[in-house]
Amino acid sequence: MRNVLIFIFFLAITTVVPAQELNCTITVNSDQVGQTNQQIFRTLERSLNDFVNKNKWTNRVYRENEKVNARMFITVTQYESDRFEANIQIQSTRPVFNTTYESPVFNYKDDAFNFQYQEFQPLVYNPNSFDSNLVAVVSYYVYVILGLDADTFSLEGGNDFYRTAQSIVTQAQSSNYSGWSQETGTRSRFELIDNLLSNSFREYRVAMYNYHRKGLDLLADNNSTGKQIIAGSLRLFETLIKRRPNAFLIQTFFDAKSEEIQNIFSDGPKIDIVKLKETLNKVAPFYSTTWNEINY
Repeated sequence: MRNVLIFIFFLAITTVVPAQELNCTITVNSDQVGQTNQQIFRTLERSLNDFVNKNKWTNRVYRENEKVNARMFITVTQYESDRFEANIQIQSTRPVFNTTYESPVFNYKDDAFNFQYQEFQPLVYNPNSFDSNLVAVVSYYVYVILGLDADTFSLEGGNDFYRTAQSIVTQAQSSNYSGWSQETGTRSRFELIDNLLSNSFREYRVAMYNYHRKGLDLLADNNSTGKQIIAGSLRLFETLIKRRPNAFLIQTFFDAKSEEIQNIFSDGPKIDIVKLKETLNKVAPFYSTTWNEINY
């Protein structure tokens, strides 16, 4: 009996131990700069992986299997002394219930990424100040990733994460670095987080939840109903584009989801694919070729 109690005790410990929130792989590519000494890029890559994966980003408890899987690809285009010009590609996924499938949630490329970094410089996130553009940009996308993941599990579940990302934007706007201000353009970090928190884009948040939690997570148990719910969630974008044509968030959604949507509706029980294609071509005409490849 005593051994059983000890086992239960240790099992309880292992299930509640706080874990970092992300399982993120960061790759730094320096092929474009022609630098013979690659050491600084390798050091930067190791430092960023430690920074993102070992830092505790929230007060929430994440079990090991709840970590958010993500990747960041940093391509350095220019390098001189401690100054870097680069772009960063961010990708994240979430598991689908009762399957081994990882559904893409975010797939986004940010070209306005320049920063200063000296080898072995400590990377520290300070929520109360802007100290480094490298730290600010990476931290910002960490919170965007966490927010989007939370939105797929509960309706508007990502609010706290988005507000933290918005705070980073506010602090960074006083710097001279690009990508933070409203004037930068419609695909700036400001625009992304502003849209995510705006009631004007609420259909996007509702669609994220319905698509994943009510639709995708149901596919393994009830494929036909899951498809119907996913199709219904996509129709929410029709309301959004009437109010906000060419909405930035719609583009980001389909950048991540286009191939998945094609695969979902090209297999299994049939639904009204004609109406679905009309919706898709209306809300995401930039992927019309993909929609035409849906077989039914």
